[in-house]
Amino acid sequence: MIYGILSHVPKIFFKPAYDLYERYLLEKVKAGVLPKHVAIIMDGNRRWAKKREKPPWYGHLFGSKKLEEILEWCHELGIRILTVYAFSTENFKRSKEEVERLMQLFEQKFRELVTDKRVHEYGVRVNVIGRKELLPKSVRDAAEEAERATRKYNNYVLNVAIAYGGRSEIVDAVKDIVRDVMDGKLRVEDIDEELLKKYLYVPNMPDPDIVIRTGGEVRISNFLLYQIAYSELFFVDVYFPEFRKIDFLRIIREFQKRERRFGR
Repeated sequence: MIYGILSHVPKIFFKPAYDLYERYLLEKVKAGVLPKHVAIIMDGNRRWAKKREKPPWYGHLFGSKKLEEILEWCHELGIRILTVYAFSTENFKRSKEEVERLMQLFEQKFRELVTDKRVHEYGVRVNVIGRKELLPKSVRDAAEEAERATRKYNNYVLNVAIAYGGRSEIVDAVKDIVRDVMDGKLRVEDIDEELLKKYLYVPNMPDPDIVIRTGGEVRISNFLLYQIAYSELFFVDVYFPEFRKIDFLRIIREFQKRERRFGR
């Protein structure tokens, strides 16, 4: 009964309490050990749009706006590396219209990154990871332009996984290693886990401390399979466009409470 009454109360009345709790969580999180690398599977954009009787690209647009917010949250907390799963190799199987809309959005966002004052003020290096040869030329060109424009920065890193698959990344790394062995640049005896990391899409990238998946699904979906062996996994029910700062802070707060033993 109480819940039924509260559901009709305008949300604005809860905002002061929400803001107070958010500030409390922020201070608690800042006082603890912060993750260096957060990875996010940005799931639920299409279902969020469907719930509003909108086309899928509407959800992707609002998802891109949410990503901008998350970049601000990471900057505020000093989280230096953010990796996001934007488009998998399997996503090419979606409808032609949706894929085309997504590609247009990717091109637009990569070009915006080049001129975004925050990117240059914060010193954000952009890496686009995946089989970029599968992308339309206009998207590849925009992605490479964003990478060139930010190559000199090292304060923060944004890795955008597009046309990406974790298995594909491992296969591509193995192919490059085999070529170098055949060319005499490597010996078979040199191959170990540390060497393999040098051949991944972003060489020697620190493994994610946290992997977050929004949208309610509980699976990894071929994301960073080699890198997340000891990552802390968090699955949340909210669709990506609805993901709030308070959700982000709660996850980090829970991460800080966990004991990470790395198999020891």
